[in-house]
Amino acid sequence: MGRVKIKGAKNACLPMMAASLLTPESVVLEDVPELEDVRTMSRLLKALGVEIFRDRKNERIVLNSRRLITSTAPFGPVRRMRASFLVMGPLLAREGHSRVSFPGGCAIGTRPIDLHLKGLELMGAQFTMDEGYIEAETPCLHGATVYLDYPSVGATENILMAAVLARGTTVIENAAAEPEVVDLANFLNSLGARIIGAGTPLIRVEGVTSLKGGRYRVIPDRIEAGTFMIAAAITGGDIILENVISEHLTAVIAKLQETGTLVEEPQKGMLRVRSRGRPVPVDIKTLPYPGFPTDLQPQFMALLSLAFGTSVISETVFEKRFMHVAEMARMGAKIRIEERTAIVTGQPLLQGAAVRAPDLRGGAALVLSALAARGISEIRGVEHIRRGYSRLIGRLRSLGGRVYLLPS
Repeated sequence: MGRVKIKGAKNACLPMMAASLLTPESVVLEDVPELEDVRTMSRLLKALGVEIFRDRKNERIVLNSRRLITSTAPFGPVRRMRASFLVMGPLLAREGHSRVSFPGGCAIGTRPIDLHLKGLELMGAQFTMDEGYIEAETPCLHGATVYLDYPSVGATENILMAAVLARGTTVIENAAAEPEVVDLANFLNSLGARIIGAGTPLIRVEGVTSLKGGRYRVIPDRIEAGTFMIAAAITGGDIILENVISEHLTAVIAKLQETGTLVEEPQKGMLRVRSRGRPVPVDIKTLPYPGFPTDLQPQFMALLSLAFGTSVISETVFEKRFMHVAEMARMGAKIRIEERTAIVTGQPLLQGAAVRAPDLRGGAALVLSALAARGISEIRGVEHIRRGYSRLIGRLRSLGGRVYLLPS
C-alpha cells in the first residue's frame, strides 16, 4: 500500500495570488504547490511591481503589493495562462485602471470573458479594446447586482475581488459554487473583506475601504486527489491519500464506487482507494460543482477505456475536452466521439505507444493510460502536465509506478 500527500489547490492559490493586489500589506500563502502556473502568475505579478518571496521547502509564498509600478498585465504571462486574467478585477478596484491582454491557456474550448466584463461594467467600469488588450477604467467602482448567465468560476472570482473594495453592496446571482471560490472568499474575509454566501448561487459582498495583510493555508487540490484516486483504480492499486477534503470529491467517489473501486475514509482528511479488478462501465456527465468535474473527465475516460463494457461520457463544460482521445486511440482505446459525447468501449488492455499531451488534464489521462498499458509508452508535451501537477513523476514512482523523465 502506498501513500501520497495531496498538494494545495492550483485553482485556489492562483486567484489568491491575484487578490494580493488588493492590499498594500504582506500576504503569506501556505501549501502553495510547485507548479508552472504558479511561476507564471509570479512573473506576471512581479511585472506589476509585486515583491514576491518563495519558500519552496515549506511550500510558502509571500507577496507584497505596496509599490505597484503599472496596471498593465503583459502579454506573455496572460497568453500562457488563463488565470492571469484574474488580475483585472483587483487592479481596477485598487488603481481605477487595468490593461490586460486577451487570456490564453489550454485550448480545450471557448471560455468567453464576456461575463467578467459584464459584471465589472455594471459596477462602473468602462472598457475599450485595442491591439489585443482590454483596457478598463473607472473613477470608483460601486456595488451592483450581477446575474451570471452561466456559473463561471473565473467571472465569479473576478467580480468578487473587485467588489471587495467597491462602494456599497454587490450581489452575484447564479455564482459558481466551487470549493476554490469558497476558499478565495474565506481568504479575502481573513484580510477584512465582508463576503457571505460563497458556495451558494447567491454571494453578497459589502464593500470595505481597505484590506489588511494576513496568512492563509490553501485547501487541498481536489483535481490532483481525483487523479491519484483514478491512478489507483486503473493500475489495480491500493493507496492512501493524505490531506484531502472528501466533501469536495463526492461526485468522483460516487463514480469510482460505481466502477467497483473501493473508496473508504479511515479518518478525517484521508482516503483509501483500492481496485477490485477490471472496472464496471459507468456513464458520466460533467457539470459545474457539485457535479462531476470536467477537469477529471479525461482521467476517468482512461479508466473506462479498460472497463468490462461500454460507457458514455457527456462533456457539457468545454467543447474541445476530447483532444486526448486521438492519442489514447494510439494505445488501443476504443472511443467514438459524437459531438460532445464520447462512447467508450472498454478493452482488456492498452498497449504502450508514443503519444503527445494536448493539454493539462489530457496529459494526465495519457500518463494514467501508460501506467496501465502493456509495454513502454513515451509521452511528449509534459510542459502541459507541469502546469498543474507538482513533482508528479517522483510521486508516482514512490507509489510503484515505473515513470522516468528523459532528457529533452
